[in-house]
Amino acid sequence: MTPAQRMQYLDAMGLDCWVMRAPAAPKHGSQADSGAPRETLESVAAKGGADAQGPAGVPQPVLPRGPADPPVAREAGVEWPELRARVAACTRCSLAKTRTQTVFGVGNLKADWLIVGEAPGAEEDRQGEPFVGRAGQLLNSMLRAAGLARDQVYIANVLKCRPPGNRDPTSTEAAECLPFLERQIALLQPKVMLAVGRIAAQNLLRTDATLGTLRQQVHRFGLSQVPLVVTYHPAYLLRSPTDKRKAWEDLRFAREVCSRV
Repeated sequence: MTPAQRMQYLDAMGLDCWVMRAPAAPKHGSQADSGAPRETLESVAAKGGADAQGPAGVPQPVLPRGPADPPVAREAGVEWPELRARVAACTRCSLAKTRTQTVFGVGNLKADWLIVGEAPGAEEDRQGEPFVGRAGQLLNSMLRAAGLARDQVYIANVLKCRPPGNRDPTSTEAAECLPFLERQIALLQPKVMLAVGRIAAQNLLRTDATLGTLRQQVHRFGLSQVPLVVTYHPAYLLRSPTDKRKAWEDLRFAREVCSRV
């Protein structure tokens, strides 16, 4: 991608002054929104020692707090066709009664990036594909700004069915649906996961922390301990365009994480 093309995509995001510069030195004493020190790639690496560095000197991500992952995935051993069929026929929770169709996921099955949202919306429920409509168009622009096309990544949701009225999913709904996503991750083996939106991040990391405190950190997810980065949902950015700059920072951060894996 040429610099001119990238600027064009950034302009589509509503960012009109982006020029790539050398990374700024981290500000000493900066803190997350909660007041707790923020753990970054640089700060993890700076600690040194066996706990801070993995093979080939790659900084180890911050582990999320919460219950341990189950030793065996519920959909272990299931390949793509059977997994898709199981999702389409799923009746594990009450959302099966109100959905138009399930929204399995879409994209490159050899993708380095896995984008994970919360749940399908009304348009996704109609079309059977995640992130369509205005939010999907903004996500596409965000990805292009980071040097990625939509068909180079894989896009899925924590939930495969739309909650009525686009309400937040319940903990039971998320727990019943999460094994499908876990198997998708096992099949994809992505280098990085990008959780978009507070609900997706909280369900994946089993936390009630705010999105602001989860951003700009490297977390790990699941049995395979995939690096996970958190950012804003495109639908939120459409309502709060001033936070697009922060979202761009998150994309750059995720790109750096991916390059280190």
